[in-house]
Amino acid sequence: MDYQVIIPAAGQGKRMGAGKNKLFLQLQNQPIILHTINIFLHDKDCKGIILVIQPDDEAEFEEMLDTLPLKEKITIVYGGSERQYSVYNGLLAAQNAEIVLVHDGARPFIQLEMVHQLVASACEAGAAIAAVPVKDTIKKVNNNQVTETIERKSLWQVQTPQAFRFDLLFQAHQQAKQDHYLGTDESSLVERINYPVHIVTGSYDNIKLTTPEDLYFAEAILKKQSVMK
Repeated sequence: MDYQVIIPAAGQGKRMGAGKNKLFLQLQNQPIILHTINIFLHDKDCKGIILVIQPDDEAEFEEMLDTLPLKEKITIVYGGSERQYSVYNGLLAAQNAEIVLVHDGARPFIQLEMVHQLVASACEAGAAIAAVPVKDTIKKVNNNQVTETIERKSLWQVQTPQAFRFDLLFQAHQQAKQDHYLGTDESSLVERINYPVHIVTGSYDNIKLTTPEDLYFAEAILKKQSVMK
């Protein structure tokens, strides 16, 4: 099943402390964002990549993209002040998409098998997200005191990609915009209009690169992947 993917890449990445867009940082001599883009660029089922950026980064993005084959699959649009607004701008740029994915630019380790599982689930059910069961004990804390230990059997750590029928996700974004509601992810907007969201089990390697420590894990994952090839 064909799909298009929106990749938000407009964040400032302050927790990374890089002094620039963290997606320009190098992993094995290649910017993080290129690792992510290449996953979709060479997938025949991906009919379009919508890269959402800040205007100040456009020149650097254009220079990077010029090195890629199949560059014509990529559309650049400008982001907003929040991730949700950036994704909405990406939706407006989607061309005749039936299924649309949203995937963090800072998650370069998603595998195509997982992408295709999500697309298939979204085709059937309308909405599907990648997630993994929580491993650690989770406690609710108030004023540095534990108030509750939460049963973790029902807790899942949500990842991207998140996959939806285009009309469903667009409706959810339109409703959130009308209500001035800011969600935590696309799934939260769809849940808010009372539509069921299905889980597809993800991978613990599918980490989001957020802090400097994550770069060490990223290098280890890349080494593991190179050994497995």
